[in-house]
Amino acid sequence: MGLLDKVQRFQTARQLMDAGLYNYFRPIESAQENTVRYNGREVIMLGSNNYLGLTNHPKVKDAAIAALGKYGSGCAGSRFLNGTLDVHVELEEKLASLVGKEKALVFSTGFFANQGTISTMVGRNETVVVDRTDHASIIDGCRMSFGNVRKYRHQDMEHLDYVLSKEKGADTLVVVDGVFSMEGDIARVPEILELCQKHGALLMVDDAHGVGVMGDHGRGTCNHFGVTEDVHMIVGTFSKSLASVGGFVASDADTIHYIQHLARVMIFSASPPPASVASVSAAIDVMLEEEWRHQALWRNTDIMMDRLRSAGFDTGPSETPIIPVVIGGDEAAYRMCVRCWEEGVFVNPIVSPAVEPGNALLRLSLMATHTEDEIHKSMDILTSVGKELGVV
Repeated sequence: MGLLDKVQRFQTARQLMDAGLYNYFRPIESAQENTVRYNGREVIMLGSNNYLGLTNHPKVKDAAIAALGKYGSGCAGSRFLNGTLDVHVELEEKLASLVGKEKALVFSTGFFANQGTISTMVGRNETVVVDRTDHASIIDGCRMSFGNVRKYRHQDMEHLDYVLSKEKGADTLVVVDGVFSMEGDIARVPEILELCQKHGALLMVDDAHGVGVMGDHGRGTCNHFGVTEDVHMIVGTFSKSLASVGGFVASDADTIHYIQHLARVMIFSASPPPASVASVSAAIDVMLEEEWRHQALWRNTDIMMDRLRSAGFDTGPSETPIIPVVIGGDEAAYRMCVRCWEEGVFVNPIVSPAVEPGNALLRLSLMATHTEDEIHKSMDILTSVGKELGVV
């Protein structure tokens, strides 16, 4: 079998295109706000991770523009060599303070933050233990680590206890999403931490969807549970609440020093551009100053959750502004996305292998800037389309 045989055999996307059910790589013609322009029409955006509505905030944009004027468009090198600017260092200090750790380290993407941290911390004859529904960047970081990879059933503490009992605790790292990105449930961090302490393992929480959403002023899931001090590493991303692109890991100074000098994705990838870094720093300032955004996000979540459940939709285990609407079959999820867009709502289909076969869903996500009228209008549309297609 030649390398190109699999290329020719891959027809899934083309079949969806031919059927008018393709819902990916959709070019949006405006800023990521509560409404967007897509295919020439204004639609309500329920498919963005812009939880606090900061991607188009004047202070965030002004910070990016100022950095572009001062530093230019890029750093022309890796953080390790010539690509560390004073704004990178300042952001790292701000991030460490935000999540309650001694030091932080900025990566070019959130994906890299997980890959670089896990593959650096876990080596041969050591073990990384993950929830089986952890994000792909965690799984890929495990693959890059050359360590032993063990999975436990989603949110199953008994199974985690069993898995950890078979490993050497001092050589084991447990990695879990703070907020699970597809179904919106919150990791049972205090119980996971208790099991890590019982078996002598370290805990890392990937809080990509927790920073800005959970805890005091959006300080994250560990802050929400009051366990920040005992969680060894906290990873986050800038592409959700913090309105840009990039990621970070925060921990004690020695751990950050170690990762900083040995993480291949840090040493051999380009540095985050100054405009992105400056926009993240400004987004943190706005997040902490404009507390109403955090409150509005949760108000909107409560309204949408009540409407969905009242209409008879299955919202799974969600506890956060990530709300799954379980559809079942892949084709039904695709059809519902198309019909929702036709009626004025942008949503995302999630199908296998991102979820188990037969559990396809629409992944809805809210912003602080959505108005109550927009939420009710979008819920009227989802309910109408759901009834039309036999989902409810």
